[in-house]
Amino acid sequence: MAIGLSVLISVVSVAETNAQVLNEILRRMDVNNKALQSLTASLTMVKTNTQLNVSDTTTGTTSYLPKSKLTGGKLYIRIDWTRPVEEQISVIGDAYELYRPRLNQVIVGKTNNAKNNASVGGALGFMSMSKEQLRANYDVVYIGEEGINGGVTTWHLQLTPKTPQSYKIADLWVDGDGMPRQAKVTEQNNDTTTVLLSNIQKNGTIQTKIFKLNYPGSVKKIKA
Repeated sequence: MAIGLSVLISVVSVAETNAQVLNEILRRMDVNNKALQSLTASLTMVKTNTQLNVSDTTTGTTSYLPKSKLTGGKLYIRIDWTRPVEEQISVIGDAYELYRPRLNQVIVGKTNNAKNNASVGGALGFMSMSKEQLRANYDVVYIGEEGINGGVTTWHLQLTPKTPQSYKIADLWVDGDGMPRQAKVTEQNNDTTTVLLSNIQKNGTIQTKIFKLNYPGSVKKIKA
């Protein structure tokens, strides 16, 4: 009985500690979110097809403006992929454009339904969520401390949507300043998209006009 009680107290103690750590992580994310006026970074995306056990890696750069009065309450994201092929993505609010120069086409659609390289906008969208939004929309669990590529030590959080989504689980890796450094979205079929931020520069001047993609008038527009 004494042994059983000791184990129970230990389990309760660990649960309380994890809850305290989670609260502190979310607090720091809130502070970072409120202080973040803009961001530029290098971007690496790894998409894994679990059925074929095949992964594709894409690299590029991103510019980001969170929702604010200056942006009319809209989220702004621009991504310029450079490898293995050149593509440009603009996300304004919940709408996106994906420009593929080699195919002379632009795909337009909503971020909730985005596929392929455009789905990265949804992953980056977690950066703009407040503590209240995260708790309202997800069951949030603290997994533990983990290192990610680049040697950054992070806290790993797992988010399970409280209402049906196009994905079943999202994972976030958050640094000591409360900045999400990596996001992983697991779809219903277990395929995953992992997005890693590096070379982060915060609160530089970024004008909203850079989020308007420039492409020729002859481009073919396709509705997603």
